[in-house]
Amino acid sequence: MHFFASFAPVAAIVGLAGVAGWVFTTWLRVKNGYPLENSWGKAVYPQKNEEMVERVKLLSQENAQLRAEVGSMKDRLANVERIVTDGSLALDREIEALRVARN
Repeated sequence: MHFFASFAPVAAIVGLAGVAGWVFTTWLRVKNGYPLENSWGKAVYPQKNEEMVERVKLLSQENAQLRAEVGSMKDRLANVERIVTDGSLALDREIEALRVARN
């Protein structure tokens, strides 16, 4: 009986810590925009509001801009790789051909 009397406060503290942890993780999920989960682990999505729709539009536009920038950087990198790996004679010929075409 003495064992159960000393075990009860420990069990209460562990239970309260578990509940506090659950509340904290739920708060972090809501704060950072992660979907909440029901008791079966299935995502529960909040109602869509105009602010959320606008945020998605802005993120989609930024994503498209960044993809375009990455594409142009890939093209530039391909040109730099071609210049670096190409022989100096071929590069000289191309430069001279551009000079002749310009004049």
